[in-house]
Amino acid sequence: MHESTLANGLTVLVQEVHTAPLASVWCWYKVGSRDEGPGVTGVSHWVEHMNFKGTTNIPRDQVKGIIEQFGGSWNGYTWIDQTTYLETATADALDRMLFIEAERMASCLYEPADCESERTVIISELQGGDNDPEQRLDTEMTATAFKAHPYRHPTIGWIGDLKTMTREDLYGHYRRFYVPNNATLVVVGDVDTADVLTRVQAAFGGIAPGTPARRATTVEPPQEAERRVHLRKPGTTAYWRAAYHAPRFADPDFFPLLVLDAILTGASGLNIWSGGSVPTPQRSARLYRTIVNAGLASSIGGFLAPTAEPFLYAISATVAHGQTLAAVETAVLEQCALVARDGVTAAELARVRAQLRARFVFDGGSVTDLAHQLGYFATIGRWQDWGEVNGRLDAVTLDQVNAVAAACLTADNRTLGIFEPTVGADGEAR
Repeated sequence: MHESTLANGLTVLVQEVHTAPLASVWCWYKVGSRDEGPGVTGVSHWVEHMNFKGTTNIPRDQVKGIIEQFGGSWNGYTWIDQTTYLETATADALDRMLFIEAERMASCLYEPADCESERTVIISELQGGDNDPEQRLDTEMTATAFKAHPYRHPTIGWIGDLKTMTREDLYGHYRRFYVPNNATLVVVGDVDTADVLTRVQAAFGGIAPGTPARRATTVEPPQEAERRVHLRKPGTTAYWRAAYHAPRFADPDFFPLLVLDAILTGASGLNIWSGGSVPTPQRSARLYRTIVNAGLASSIGGFLAPTAEPFLYAISATVAHGQTLAAVETAVLEQCALVARDGVTAAELARVRAQLRARFVFDGGSVTDLAHQLGYFATIGRWQDWGEVNGRLDAVTLDQVNAVAAACLTADNRTLGIFEPTVGADGEAR
């Protein structure tokens, strides 16, 4: 790994991987839904959309084709702590990839007509999410679990804000946060480090630094009572979910909780971009054996993401046909109470430690995934954190896992949610 910083503040990370003639370029910005206040929730995600709509030197209808002509792929996403863009293609397309990201950083257009047309697209996207029971339940539960911290806002925003935001709101947000000294450029692949740095300087060196906006520092007050969300909407499947306040990635309790989740629901890894591409090993997980194998749920899973500030640990279940939400809730909470009281075993710790080490390999198994992990961890702390995950995992003790179970899996620390499908007398969804 090579790290350097341009005079304008742009952090550049380069790692040579010569296994295939490919290169992956990711440009990361420390801006996400946590940086939004009342009236502009969803602005970071909307800005991400606008930054595919053309720049001073790239017509809007050519943005996608520049990489596709090299047989490559491109994308981007926004979440609570970050916004990022990527291109992966043959290594001879490196200049094109750098050119796109330099243009995106400094020269996006924000034509008023494009802003308005994208408003319709994003509102449609939000409404589509509202029609997904699991996504809607997640949104409502996150907003209920957090009372003060901006993590409570959905990344896509609230509908009222999406209807009233202006082009000036979007462009102002873009210019505040899309500056080189608020960005990390990651290049991984079949490249030469010195050559990459020369090319990066040529593409980005002339972009003026800015003064990044101060990030929110709200501290979420401790939760003192169980909270509940009960959604009743048309549907055919019932869903159950529990969300517990969880530590940030830098907290000493994060890895013990990651181990606990692996014991309860299966080892999921730490790559939120492509973690779902490799099935989670669940057959030996406690909740899979006691909930899924027992026929109460057709699926069960856990979610614990590395974040810059304390977020949530969630357990989700899809209720099996013919079973009830109450039965699933009782069974899951009984298992959580059991592990909080009696702890886990040394054999369970040894098993999931091996599973998680394997997951970490999958998390960085391609040039695209490796570049993602380096940039992602740079936005929530340090890029070096990615290289230290095995050491932190190996340092987890049985006492630490049991202490986290007892502290985290309590009624006062949780928000429970259910999606109850509504049906008519004829059995049809209403």
